[in-house]
Amino acid sequence: MLRVASSVLGLALLLALGGCERAAFIAGFFGRSFASLGRPMDRLPARVTEPVRPEARLAALWVGHATVLLQMDDKFILTDPVFTDTIGQITKRFVEPGIAVEHLPRIDAVLVSHMHFDHLSLGSLDLIEDKVRRIYLPEGAAVYVPSSRVPTIELPPWQAHEVGGLRVTAAPVRHVGFRYAGDRAWMTKSFTGYVIEYRGLTVYFGGDTAYTPSFAAAGRRFPGIDLAILPIAPIHPRSYMCRTHTDPHEALVAFRDLGAEYMLPIHFDTFINSLDEYGEAPRALRALLPAQGLDERRVAVLAHGEQRIFMRR
Repeated sequence: MLRVASSVLGLALLLALGGCERAAFIAGFFGRSFASLGRPMDRLPARVTEPVRPEARLAALWVGHATVLLQMDDKFILTDPVFTDTIGQITKRFVEPGIAVEHLPRIDAVLVSHMHFDHLSLGSLDLIEDKVRRIYLPEGAAVYVPSSRVPTIELPPWQAHEVGGLRVTAAPVRHVGFRYAGDRAWMTKSFTGYVIEYRGLTVYFGGDTAYTPSFAAAGRRFPGIDLAILPIAPIHPRSYMCRTHTDPHEALVAFRDLGAEYMLPIHFDTFINSLDEYGEAPRALRALLPAQGLDERRVAVLAHGEQRIFMRR
């Protein structure tokens, strides 16, 4: 049990919190997680069954958490695919995935940002294996997918790999890479964001990260980013989460640092992974937009299963 929990949340790092704060977080997380196992998962009234949009140059469908189906012209990219009902067998989805696996198109690239169970789901990779051309992983992470029949490519920071004009570059972020508590001694680099380029389009995927100057560095290296996919949660307890996760305010600062035209917020309201209330993160994000001179045209707060076209042909 502790091995699974540490995998999902980096629970071992909570030792850095004060005793009372640590105890409150652990009690709150486990209480919510176990309660979620007995709750029925919400079903979506209608899910996209034909995600390929011929009229789109750039489109994104939020599947849930950090899973996004991205269309860049005729290429399809899937980020941190999680289609299972639970993560680590300890916390259940609030809402079913925004698209069924059988309705996914052929996937040119799967991007895995790090090894935590809510981002690297081996069960989900098995489900989609026949649809995937290649998988990109952070440095040192291929050890966790040794049986995959899909070609896997590890990318150290700022290294790129290109196939058929689709170029994927690993972009440094600030997080933790280990999957189990015992991995801490050697998995010190296995987390990353990505920049995806194709036919003049550029998309940044932050995976899971705290605020870092690397956002500005990516903006300088890749001027004119069209879309930034950025996490906005977990928020609480902030004294711990700020080390590894952006909150809504920090995500908007990262959006500005990247110099992107559009932002797609992710990593909220799908699984229990903090003390946040359901709906808190997108509500806080929306409240911040007017003072930033932004609206939901540029910051697209999507519902599970919603697809947005950002650029048309």
